[in-house]
Amino acid sequence: MLPAGADRAASLVLASRGMRGFCDGFIAVLLPAYLLSLGFSQLDVGLISTTTLMGSAIATIAVGMLASRFTQRRMLTLAAALMAATGIGFVSFATLWPLLVVAFVGTLNPSSGDVSLFLPLEQSRLAEAAGGDVRTALFARYSLVGAVSAAVGSLTAGLPIWVASHTAITALGAMRGMFLVYAVTGVIVFMLYRRLPRADGRASKAVPPLGPSRPIVMRLAMLFSVDAFAGGLVVNSLLSLWLMQRFGLSIAAAGQFFFWAGLLSAGSQLAAAPLSRRIGLLNTMVFTHIPSSVCLIGAAFAPSLPLALALLLMRSALSQMDVPTRTAYVMAVVTPSERPAAASFTSVPRSLAAAVAPTLAGGLFGLGWLGAPLVVCGALKIAYDLSLLAAFRQVKPDDDRAR
Repeated sequence: MLPAGADRAASLVLASRGMRGFCDGFIAVLLPAYLLSLGFSQLDVGLISTTTLMGSAIATIAVGMLASRFTQRRMLTLAAALMAATGIGFVSFATLWPLLVVAFVGTLNPSSGDVSLFLPLEQSRLAEAAGGDVRTALFARYSLVGAVSAAVGSLTAGLPIWVASHTAITALGAMRGMFLVYAVTGVIVFMLYRRLPRADGRASKAVPPLGPSRPIVMRLAMLFSVDAFAGGLVVNSLLSLWLMQRFGLSIAAAGQFFFWAGLLSAGSQLAAAPLSRRIGLLNTMVFTHIPSSVCLIGAAFAPSLPLALALLLMRSALSQMDVPTRTAYVMAVVTPSERPAAASFTSVPRSLAAAVAPTLAGGLFGLGWLGAPLVVCGALKIAYDLSLLAAFRQVKPDDDRAR
């Protein structure tokens, strides 16, 4: 059981994650179709995806530097206001440069996971609510809520086409309406975070963001950046584009695929906590990740759509089991006062590395090398997993030492 105040804070964080995940789910599928409808090229789609991730990285750096100066409540409400402004910006502009600006400063997420400035703030807040295996289970619940809500959001990506076929509204107009839903959700999240308990702690300005745990955090950050760069090659918006270009998959069908993929990811995250209790956080991260990368490489060479989808669904059933365990591992190897900075500084390299990849993948798509991003992603992720195991197999987090 969690203390009453911590339980209330955790509930608000989980509710926010669910609503944001729902929006991220349909945005990741709709974004390439929306941009192509506006007349942008495949390279432009990758460029805008890169810009969103780069902006998220800069914002996350700011979170890490300012975490000791402002309350989490204030920073979370600011992030929610920025989310609302992002949705309005994508509705209002239809040319490249204004959209690049909105993508850079906003909270749009073209990937399957959460890469926004919300992430380190929410993770730190959850880490305060529990410890040990309870903390891992709480992070698993956080990831589960995000995965399920994103899956449901993906399923609604076909709604604009349905609206356009049954009403006088154009498909482009209906897609703009989905960005309005994104903006309204930002307002609701803002109101939720206004209800966070005020006593959420304010660290002293004299305390450095990272102290004794700096070396281990830096090593983790460098390795995580390799994983993130690889993942950036197949963010959901680009994977959706790949399915459309390679097999002619419709938006509605792509949305259904990402719905089932999201449910499989969610189910796997439920298994992450009990599995980590048996084999440890690090082993769970590595030995569930490698088979998923093999499936991704196989999908690149699949001769038919059913086989490609089957391999991608198998990947989804395994690829996200490392998410709650990775977060719990980072929170367990640093001191409590370092947690906001550790969450931020392990997220920043991930965001920066992932930001470069979509433009590269978009360029490869434009050259006709449709399978190359999937192969490179899978190979890099396998290399990351083996390097992580070699570098940290002797480093035991508090949870594993206690066990």
